[in-house]
Amino acid sequence: MPYQKPFDISEYESRVARVKARMREAGFDLILCQDPANMCYLSGFDGWSFYTPQCLLVHVDEPTPIWFGRAQDAKSAHITTDLPAHNIVSFSEPLVHHPIAHPYDELCALIRQRGWADASIGVELDAHYYTARAHRHLVDGLPDARIADNRELVNWVRLIKSDAEVAYMREAGQICSLAMNRVIDMLEPGVPQNRIIAAVYEAQVLGLEDKFGDYTSLCPLIQVGEGTSTPHLTWSDEPLPANELVVMEIGAARRHYHAPLTRTMHLGKPPVEIERLAGVIVEGVDAALGVARPGVSCEAVEAVWQKVLNRNGYRKESRVGYSIGLNFPPDWGERTASLRPGDKTELQTGMCFHFQSGVWLEKFGAAVSEPFVVTDRGGERLCDVHRGLVVID
Repeated sequence: MPYQKPFDISEYESRVARVKARMREAGFDLILCQDPANMCYLSGFDGWSFYTPQCLLVHVDEPTPIWFGRAQDAKSAHITTDLPAHNIVSFSEPLVHHPIAHPYDELCALIRQRGWADASIGVELDAHYYTARAHRHLVDGLPDARIADNRELVNWVRLIKSDAEVAYMREAGQICSLAMNRVIDMLEPGVPQNRIIAAVYEAQVLGLEDKFGDYTSLCPLIQVGEGTSTPHLTWSDEPLPANELVVMEIGAARRHYHAPLTRTMHLGKPPVEIERLAGVIVEGVDAALGVARPGVSCEAVEAVWQKVLNRNGYRKESRVGYSIGLNFPPDWGERTASLRPGDKTELQTGMCFHFQSGVWLEKFGAAVSEPFVVTDRGGERLCDVHRGLVVID
């Protein structure tokens, strides 16, 4: 069976056109996308090859992007994209992990060959896989070019999702709901943490009846007891204790579109202070999603949430949400708009966020987070899991 591309070619053509329009506004002739999510967004390229240098070149006068990467991954570009063969270019295998030379030496040669040696070039200085060494070889290899940070130019185009993208977000939300509900059903004292995580992975990958799940950009996170006072702990093989708090953040991905979710559970009768915090969190999330409509700023949504917390004696210093969508490890955030003070980005229909409602106190924490898509009716939840403290009797 041939590879099933997630989108029609017209979807990619529209994305490239929007990116080129932003490039012209920013004064770039050429951008180099090394972020694997941006490469996938603009071409469909998919493969676990981002651990070596690779990128997608977009020139304002070139009809289609150019894929540049390792030779053994070039076939992936032929399979997963509709790029013409002459725009799939591989570098020499000896350059992989070479102590002196670098694949970007040949990238510079390609750019010179195309006549772009003196171009204004935008690079992704904050992308996870764009290394300082790659940048140095690019700057040294193109002395006549004007090279600057493109400041997440493609990421900002990704912020507004098409109907086809939102459909994948909703499917990811369904898979995530199944995974979290499965976890809740198996929680009880004595169950080892790693068995819980194994169940999450199985549910993530099996997906829906006719829709498989992808690997997620972030591994499942679990905190127990005092560990709930910090958000990013992973698992061990320790059995769950009786009469204790458990917080889990998981996600699901459908064609690399993500829906993350956090829930707080208590094994046994919960203390009053934990019940109270969880209740305030749910109230704050409900209020904030109610105003998350087009035209409302990110900071205004956060202010509604913060007001509920403050009225009840709590405060969250970190941002309460961030944009999500298509992504690859190590993070499912898009590195653009955040729900926090000072972010005046106006919400638009089709934007998707993870409302990460975690409040971490000195000895414990709680979170009842929600992924959502912006609609005229407010924030539409992408998951359907009990909204509140889950008590395991």
